[in-house]
Amino acid sequence: MLAVLCLTQITGWGVLFYGFPVLAPAIGADAGWSGTAVIGAFSVAQLVSAVVGVPVGRLLDRHGPRAVMTTGSVLAVVALAVVASARSLPWFYAGWVLVGVAMAGVLYQPAFAALTRWHGPERRVAALTIVTLAGGLASTVFAPLTALLSAHLDWRQTYLALAGVLGLLTVPAHLFGLRLPWPAHPTTAGTRHPTAIARSRPFVLLVVALSLGALAVYAIVVALVPLFAERGLSTTTAAWALGLGGLGQVLGRLGYGRLVARAGVRARTAGTLFTAAVTTLLLGLLPGPAFALVAAAVLTGVVRGIFTLVQATAVSDRWGTAHYGWLSGILNAPLAVTSAVAPWAATALAGTLGGYPAVFTVLAGLGAVAAVVSLNSVPHYTAGQDFCGGRGGSEQ
Repeated sequence: MLAVLCLTQITGWGVLFYGFPVLAPAIGADAGWSGTAVIGAFSVAQLVSAVVGVPVGRLLDRHGPRAVMTTGSVLAVVALAVVASARSLPWFYAGWVLVGVAMAGVLYQPAFAALTRWHGPERRVAALTIVTLAGGLASTVFAPLTALLSAHLDWRQTYLALAGVLGLLTVPAHLFGLRLPWPAHPTTAGTRHPTAIARSRPFVLLVVALSLGALAVYAIVVALVPLFAERGLSTTTAAWALGLGGLGQVLGRLGYGRLVARAGVRARTAGTLFTAAVTTLLLGLLPGPAFALVAAAVLTGVVRGIFTLVQATAVSDRWGTAHYGWLSGILNAPLAVTSAVAPWAATALAGTLGGYPAVFTVLAGLGAVAAVVSLNSVPHYTAGQDFCGGRGGSEQ
């Protein structure tokens, strides 16, 4: 099952997410649409995925991932066919709305729900780490593959070819590879209804903290290249910094298990967000030389890799796994919105503040605020029943 999810996460992220940046310029040039209009469709898909993720989470809790992820894979193939056939901008956007629905059914949220329930408290961190490492390879595999296909095919044919790859790999993998019995709800006498948890002060503060953190962490990816340009460095150097930042993500995820063993959930969450603030500020303040800026970029990548797993384990660490899918859907919705808005926010701030060094300083400030807010995002439990320490229990 773990191998199946590694395969389908590489394919799902590679086709539905990382193929788009490679094909976007060709789409605009061929169809005559502006770059803003084309990228807007991709952002719409992410927003739709965030909204649809909430009901999908409830289905995951009740029925498990097999039907959800198989249906999502089939819908993804249909959605990409709609995108490829679009001759007008509204039809193009309609296709990306369907892609957004499919994303909610095939990407990290359902995979995390499956791993969290099937692997239990003893093994879920290791399983989540392995799958996110596999997901991190999606761009390595599919960005070059998409570029290779687009060198011989137009963008419509390329998307149809990628849809075929996704269908052939993920539909049978989800249908036949996720047949393990779905464990019953791990409820206890003190388990609260998920709606009550979602309205509680710790949950609301968790949403605020991780949303601010996501804005700070993901805006860096887009803002790094123009920052390096303002420092007088070449695009090639900036590209190397981005690539090495990806390596940093892998290193961060590999070390997450040790972090879990040594730090409780409060320290882990606040520490990650505070470190994100420090590394972001470092990029904003350092004028050079190039190797120092590249090293700082790698450190931001390490934090970004850890942040993914902090987000994946945020619900189970605080409220257990009984309603993981539902609560994660609610938590991930504003985070997805924040991630979609981050590129525009960074660009707008740069124009307002007079450059990207100031943008990084503001983002660092958001990260620091997020760290402080997260300190109150952990609920209180009865003695000896604290999920933060890795033991099951129920909230008072």
